[in-house]
Amino acid sequence: MIKSEWKNIFTNRKLLISIIAVLFIPVMYAGMFLWAFWDPYANLSDLPVAVVNADEGATYNDTALSLGDDLSEKLKESEQFKFISVSKEDADEGLVNEDYYLLIEIPENFSQHATTLLDEEPQKMVITYKANEGYNFLSSQIGETAMDRIRAEVNKQVSETYAEQLFDSITKLGDGFAEASDGAGKLKDGAAEINTGASDLKGYLEQLASSTIKLQDGTSTVVNGIQKAATGSTELNSGLSTLSGGSKQLADGVNQTATGAAQLNSGIQTYTSGVAKLNDSYQLLGEKEKELINSLATLQSSSATINNSTNQLSEGSTQVTAGIQALSQQLTQLSESLPAEQAAKLVETVKQLETGSSTVSAGLEKLANGTAALEKGTTQVSSGANQLSAGYTQAQQGISKLNGSSSALIEGSASLATGTSTLASKMSDFTTGIQQAYNGSSSLVAGLNELASGSNQLKTGTGTLAEKSGELASGSAKLTEGTEQLAEGTGTLQSSLKDASEKSKEVSANESTYEMVASPVDVEVEGVNEVPNYGTGFTPYFLSLGLFVGALLISIVFPFVQSAIKPTSGSSWFFSKISVLSIVGIIQSLVVVAIALFALKLEPQSVGLFILSTIITSFTYLAIVQLLVTVLGDPGRFVAIVILILQLTTSAGTFPLELIPQPLQIFNKFLPMTYSVQSFKASISTGNMSNFWSTNSVLLGFMIVCFALTFGYFMLMFKKRHSKETVEA
Repeated sequence: MIKSEWKNIFTNRKLLISIIAVLFIPVMYAGMFLWAFWDPYANLSDLPVAVVNADEGATYNDTALSLGDDLSEKLKESEQFKFISVSKEDADEGLVNEDYYLLIEIPENFSQHATTLLDEEPQKMVITYKANEGYNFLSSQIGETAMDRIRAEVNKQVSETYAEQLFDSITKLGDGFAEASDGAGKLKDGAAEINTGASDLKGYLEQLASSTIKLQDGTSTVVNGIQKAATGSTELNSGLSTLSGGSKQLADGVNQTATGAAQLNSGIQTYTSGVAKLNDSYQLLGEKEKELINSLATLQSSSATINNSTNQLSEGSTQVTAGIQALSQQLTQLSESLPAEQAAKLVETVKQLETGSSTVSAGLEKLANGTAALEKGTTQVSSGANQLSAGYTQAQQGISKLNGSSSALIEGSASLATGTSTLASKMSDFTTGIQQAYNGSSSLVAGLNELASGSNQLKTGTGTLAEKSGELASGSAKLTEGTEQLAEGTGTLQSSLKDASEKSKEVSANESTYEMVASPVDVEVEGVNEVPNYGTGFTPYFLSLGLFVGALLISIVFPFVQSAIKPTSGSSWFFSKISVLSIVGIIQSLVVVAIALFALKLEPQSVGLFILSTIITSFTYLAIVQLLVTVLGDPGRFVAIVILILQLTTSAGTFPLELIPQPLQIFNKFLPMTYSVQSFKASISTGNMSNFWSTNSVLLGFMIVCFALTFGYFMLMFKKRHSKETVEA
């Protein structure tokens, strides 16, 4: 039957030509597809692309930029596409008329926007890309990929320009850091001097604060003493007023005594009778006279002490006034370095203190004049009182003698007349002295009252001075702390600026540096099981497709069931068909392999394994189609076409399995093309022997199962149709 089957083929030209034609179906599918898509990107230079350059250029830091012209030139030099420079109108018209697949438009502000990097709102450089997707969608996708490369190239070019300007600025910045470091050094020296001065000022202000506290305490003591002195001088003035009135009365009495003494000399007889009484009176007068002399002596001593104290107080007040004036001058200079508010308060306080001190000094001068007059008057009164005492002593002696004898009384009356005359003349001096003492006391009272008023102002001023000087001392401490921090900070600033200057001088830029900044990252592509082009990558898919279509078409030209002669047995019937299909499968496989290796220059990992995969795949597809067509007839071919469609979408020969819809992924493991694609990938690209043998084992499993089922079908059909017929030789 095998011989008859082949004899039928060779004697039937129509059948022979059909079988021969079918042998080249896999080549037509796989070869033509692979040839067309073997390396489509190799011909991109023939794809016409219009370039419209409207860029007007710009200037950036005295550097002329013509990025649009540069980009146009680089596009032409790259030869990625067939770039053609045209006008805007021609480009739009040509894109619509399908003269160009793509249009790249460079706007007029392209270079200008490149200079806006440091503006408040920088403007991006925009390249307009247009594609006639309806003319060819894939060309637009390729154009988008090319635009990414163009954009990267433009970014690199602009970044190089920015980097060059940046490194120039860094060099200038280094010089500025050096100058700033020198200035910071001078600032550091000045800050150190300020710190020293602030420390000295702090010490002076602390001494001033301490001294003003002592001054405040001393001023309080002076004020209390002046107030007591004012009270005592008022009492003294009152006593002197009384003494002045009594001295006038005493003078009048002395004058009357003088007159009576004259009369006494003429009327001694009358006087004798009352001499005893007069003697008693004179004794009493003598006692009072001693008290008066003692009081006058005390008054004279007190007035001298008051005069000395007042003179000392006046001299001290003058010195205080001079010291306050000197302090005012120093604080005026000091206030220039203080905040305006503190300086104003300090100057106002010193002025109040100076005014109060001047008032005190004037009052003390008046007080000194009054105490001097008082001292002079009390001296005269004391002198008159002593003289009066001497006269009274003499009068008493005369009266004693008068009391002893009339003659002695007469002599005594004469002496009395003389003494009373002297007393009368001295009483005038005594009265004058008392009046002068009263006037001096009045002046003393007025001066002490003014002194008391001024001392209150002095006390208020010294209190304010003590308070403000304390605040001033506290502020000077903060000032000292701040100047220390300033000195430390300027030192750090100088050191940092010096380091920055040294670091900036280490920056050395060149063209390689600019290129590094513009494009710091290079991608090194290291492929695993590299595929050189589209054709090599698609070969497993298109070979599987071509071999399956070849198996499907052989079922149309070659009868899978009808035999050339009547079958002698089911097995001979089966093997007669298998013999033809096996030769067809081998020839198809070898033709496809020859075209791939020699015409398309495919370079598989192993030629032998590649041929083996092709033969196993061809046999597997023939076995599947034979089973379907033998058992089902024309519906079997329909089922084969459905299987082909499912395999084309689920075999992962083009897109990864994960990218197709989830319901379709289910069919992947159950269809033979999945394993034929993996087998071809292992023999052509990956060299994965484990995967090669495992996938071919699955294909052999499909083939053996299909052949076994077909064999069983022939055995069954032979038994039903021909088992009882006589077979002729």
